[in-house]
Amino acid sequence: MRRPAAALLALALSGCALSGCAGGGGSGSGEAPVPRTSAEVLSAETPSADSLSDDSLATEQGGNRALALSCDAASEVHLPAVPAPLRRAGAFSRLPALTRPLDVHGLIWSQNDERLYVGVVCGPRTAEQFVTLVAQARLTMWEGRPALHWTTRTGVRNFMWLERPGVAVYVGATPGLSDRIHPIATGIG
Repeated sequence: MRRPAAALLALALSGCALSGCAGGGGSGSGEAPVPRTSAEVLSAETPSADSLSDDSLATEQGGNRALALSCDAASEVHLPAVPAPLRRAGAFSRLPALTRPLDVHGLIWSQNDERLYVGVVCGPRTAEQFVTLVAQARLTMWEGRPALHWTTRTGVRNFMWLERPGVAVYVGATPGLSDRIHPIATGIG
């Protein structure tokens, strides 16, 4: 039985934080983020291997390339440095677990067969809209904001929070990199 969004939000606001909630989430619907096709990646500008494939995803600060994701010019979310030995492995523009189609802008890093996903989901403006984005997710809180936590059938752990009206931040990882989710989430600003 599905709970109304207001009831889920009230449950989340009762104080469950990421570290205090039961670990794995539930078995969520959907799988890992869907990478862009080769044609999409090749058609985008890719000046160098360490830059992003979409101009709206990169900013230049003091001569160093800083990574940022955004839904529009006013909604930039800055990413922390992703530690070695992870390497950029492409981008994604779709999260299959979402209950409705929304714009998604994300990046993928890899190490061997493991993947780390970081992205923004554009659209949800209120907590009530946000909590209904993933049907089988566990509702929690992240730094005072509503958050969702779920695990896919293939073991990909997913975490997403409403950063500000119109922008949710998503971090996901395959089992071998799931310990990177919390440090990446903490460093996003």
